[in-house]
Amino acid sequence: MTSKTLTGRVPAEAIRRTELPRLAPEILARYAAIEDLTGTVSDAMDNLGLFGAIPASVLAPTLAPRRMLGQAVTVRNVERGLNPSVAAASGKGMMGEHEAYNQALPGDVVVIEGLTGISNMGGQSAAVAHRAGCAGAVIDGSFRDPDSSRERDFPIWSRGVTPITGKWRLRTVEINGQVRIAGVAVDAGDLVLADEAGVVFVPFAHVTAVLEQAEKIDAGDNRQKADIAAGIDLATLAATKYK
Repeated sequence: MTSKTLTGRVPAEAIRRTELPRLAPEILARYAAIEDLTGTVSDAMDNLGLFGAIPASVLAPTLAPRRMLGQAVTVRNVERGLNPSVAAASGKGMMGEHEAYNQALPGDVVVIEGLTGISNMGGQSAAVAHRAGCAGAVIDGSFRDPDSSRERDFPIWSRGVTPITGKWRLRTVEINGQVRIAGVAVDAGDLVLADEAGVVFVPFAHVTAVLEQAEKIDAGDNRQKADIAAGIDLATLAATKYK
């Protein structure tokens, strides 16, 4: 990742990494070719003793049906701890998610650890993320102005929508560090996969091993689908090991 001029939205020391490890395009293309993306990868991670799947009942997509994959750029928000009216009177916002967009490369996914019921990404923020080439966002918390994401075909997985601004209620304390999303630890650079079923985070160090497992499972699923379509009898189907 090329070093960029900072936005000044957060202190320089809050930006944990300005260079992220990068996955080869062919690795991303192989993941994209998996038919049942999050389900298959979740199974592959089970086989390897890894945990990173979050159902859509927890983090729901705003644009369906959609699939998204890319590497994580991360944001950690916390409660500002000041009366919103007092904060508004000061005129000083303390949210800094724009720095994540600034650090992102096209195709990256914005991953935000935030608060529910308060917006961690507004409509203008989504517009800036989209302009930066981000593929979408995953937010452990809420966002607002869903029309903005829909108009730009910018998908967001979150805990829901809210009218309440985070501008006077949140502060960004870290960019490109480790965040926790619905109990899953996510580092900047990890692989993010999302579809109608939910979200799966694959740790960078395990991306290749998970992919190999997922491709085996996907191939077995395709063989089983072909046998079902061909009318293979149930006894034979039940006795056949596909994956």
